[in-house]
Amino acid sequence: MYNGIERLRMSNRSERDVFMRSPLKDNDTVKAGSSDYFHVQSSELYKEFQAEKEEIMRHKWIESERAGYDIGFERALTDWRIKHRTKWLEARMKIRTQIQKPPQ
Repeated sequence: MYNGIERLRMSNRSERDVFMRSPLKDNDTVKAGSSDYFHVQSSELYKEFQAEKEEIMRHKWIESERAGYDIGFERALTDWRIKHRTKWLEARMKIRTQIQKPPQ
């Protein structure tokens, strides 16, 4: 099973080279355009992963602008996880629980 950092490293590859493991087939790769690829992309886990990746990329851009040069993905990932991930996850969970609760 891939951990978060490995998934983020793998997500930097082009759309044609998707190598995330499918929850349906442990030993196969998932190719763009296949039905398994669609299944992975539509899963809640993948959506959460993509949202986290977008936040890291936003952090990379902001910190690179501040530094005056590209700080790189690894540095941005580490910095974001240390400084922002906990609060970001708490905010995401709060939003998700509000959406799941029926109005009273």
